[in-house]
Amino acid sequence: MIYLGSHVSFKAPHYLLGSIQESLSYGANACMIYTGAPSNTKRVPVERFQIEQAFDLMKQVGFDLQRIIVHAPYLINLANTVQPDLFDFGVRFLQSEVQRTARLHASTLVLHPGCHLKAGLQTGIDQIVKGLNQVLDNDSSSVRIALETMAGKGTEIGFEFSQLKMILERIHRPDRIGFCLDTCHMHDAGYDLQDTEGLLQMIDSQLGLDRILAIHINDSKNPQGSRKDRHANIGKGCIGLEALARMVHHPVLQEVTKILETPYIEKRPPYKEEIALLRKSA
Repeated sequence: MIYLGSHVSFKAPHYLLGSIQESLSYGANACMIYTGAPSNTKRVPVERFQIEQAFDLMKQVGFDLQRIIVHAPYLINLANTVQPDLFDFGVRFLQSEVQRTARLHASTLVLHPGCHLKAGLQTGIDQIVKGLNQVLDNDSSSVRIALETMAGKGTEIGFEFSQLKMILERIHRPDRIGFCLDTCHMHDAGYDLQDTEGLLQMIDSQLGLDRILAIHINDSKNPQGSRKDRHANIGKGCIGLEALARMVHHPVLQEVTKILETPYIEKRPPYKEEIALLRKSA
């Protein structure tokens, strides 16, 4: 079975129940949520999330609990050595996001590795390792943090698989770390998504395909290697439908949850049509 969904809203009054209802309206059997706005720290108590009501609906329709992916907010920057207070804040807020993810009974929390802010790549990687170890050493849940592959804009870390491998190798609890591939980001970082087999072999050799916990399926508005990070709708960008469909349907990735983050079209989400398009493009 292919597990395919999209980013969905998570807001009052129904929160998780509303997220599942929205996913079902798109013909999805997976989804990704933020526990609040990705650009701020405002969060409501978990008791308001309508978790039990959502679980009842999921049981009725056969929506697998493990197919809910949580994404950490963008403002967490574990690579920050320039502003120590913001690093400490990021560690604390990531700890709380891991706890919220556990309360939702979700197993995967996607995280952007961070930006070194011109302090240097190795300095940033050292700081990410420090932050992740602080979080995981003080957490007893089974939530896994999936570091996302990045496009390489600005001072982002994680646009090369080798950078993510360097982080993994120094984590005290490597069993709690996995990865989230983003097709637009990989393309913009310079990887060739037309060579699916070569790309997967590279990922396996450096990260391990068994550590791929989620894949963001997005086309790209820019040529390969542009390091821009501008998502395009499925089949409307420089990657193309054929290459994206190969990622969605590849046998070794069959059990990996795939999530669309494509732009709205005329102020409405395109997910129902794009999910249907990818499903029939085997």
